[in-house]
Order: sequence, then C-alpha cells, then structure tokens
Amino acid sequence: MSKEEKRMDLFSLKGKTSIVTGAGRGIGRSIALGLAEAGSNVVICSRTTSELEELAKEIEAKGVDALVAPCDVSKDGDIDRVIHGTLEKFNTIDVLINNAGVTKKHSAEDYPAEDWNQIISVNLTGVFQFAQKVGRVMLEQGSGSIINVSSIASQTALKKSIAYAASKGGVNMLTKNFAAEWADQGVRVNGIAPAYIETPLVLAVKNHREGFAEDIVNRTPMRRMGQPDELVGAAIFLASNASSYVTGETIYVDGGWTALGL
Repeated sequence: MSKEEKRMDLFSLKGKTSIVTGAGRGIGRSIALGLAEAGSNVVICSRTTSELEELAKEIEAKGVDALVAPCDVSKDGDIDRVIHGTLEKFNTIDVLINNAGVTKKHSAEDYPAEDWNQIISVNLTGVFQFAQKVGRVMLEQGSGSIINVSSIASQTALKKSIAYAASKGGVNMLTKNFAAEWADQGVRVNGIAPAYIETPLVLAVKNHREGFAEDIVNRTPMRRMGQPDELVGAAIFLASNASSYVTGETIYVDGGWTALGL
C-alpha cells in the first residue's frame, strides 16, 4: 500500500459497527448511508420502523450489514435493547452517532413545562444515557468514537427555542466532560453542530412560513441552507482514525453562522 493509500485508509470504517439514532430521515439518514459507504455496518434507530426498513435496504445494497432497531431514546429500556441487539449481532460497538432530537417553539414566558421536559428528555438526557451506556462497552473494548449532534443553538440564541437551545448547550458540555474522562482509555467523544439544514422538517416550515427561508439565507454567510449530506464528511472524519488525536471538540457545520456572531 502506497503512502497516499495509507492516508486515505485513515477514513475507512471497514469492519466497524456504528449506531445511528434518529436515522429514519434527514441528517441521521444521510450519516447512516455515509458510514455504510465508508465500510461500516450500521444499526439504525428511530421510532418509525417503516422508514428504517427502507433505509436498511439501501445500506445493505452498499455491501455492509444493517440492523433495524426501533428506539425512543427517552426510554432507558429501549436504549438497553439497542445495545444488546447490536452486541448480539456484531459483537462490538465502534461508533455512536447521537442524533435523535425534537423541538417545539413557544415564547420564553409561555413555554409549557410539558414541552420543556420532553425536549430535555430526548435531546439531553437521551444523549447522556446513550453515550454513557455505549461508553461502558467502548471502555471495555478500549476503543470507540461517540459523536453527539448539537446545533448552532448551543452557541447563539434562537427565538422561541429556549428548551432546544438549553438542551444543545448541555450536549456540548456532555461532549467535553465525557471526552475528558475517557480520553486516556481509548474512547473519543466529539460533536457536530449544524445550522439550518434542509431536512424534511425544515423544508415543511420553509414551504409554509413566509419569509422564513429568506431570513435564514440572509443571516448565513454562505447565503444558503445546508443539505443533510453535508454533515457526512464531518461524521466520517470524527468516526474514523483520521481524527485519532481529536476529542472534546464540536465542529460547526453552519455555513459561517457562528463565525458571523450576533
């Protein structure tokens, strides 16, 4: 193998096993397919089984194995079942993409406690529990990469999104703390923080809220929204040996949003 081939091999995930939460659509779906293209077997998690079954066919067409694992990340027992099923089929867990998330919009003074609790349960507690439980497996293996999907809302305020912003700020600190504790034991923990990505959810808002897309585009230095596939490169980098000396970092995939500041 030439020196150039060895360098490119740094990005290979051949023979690895990855778990992707929120994999049914949008960012999670794109990342799951990207990991498969890099050679990883993929365990795909979501609450909507029909979406997972269709995705599994696409993953397997790339020459790797897929495992459909219905899961609500706010339920401790569901996380345990995913981990048990993954180990039973593949024996190891090499990569975790903590992507599942929800949001609801209300003004700060009227934000319902019920919605706050749901968002924190999924976006923050779910990330903590999945990372903690998978981290135990990785610590026993002596290797692994956990990638938590955050948001620009972790750094800049988004109106009517106080619960979402708080949850994503918390995700950034989970990333740093897990990384610091496990850095000397072979387990790396990093994050990816996107800006507005044209997922099915964002597209629905774009198509029904006048001025929404224009406001986002005008605020973004690249003058466009991102596409789900534009998260794949960062995910493969952080999942693979190409980032072997990177831990505790969050990469902002945001078209320059956070660089622009307020």
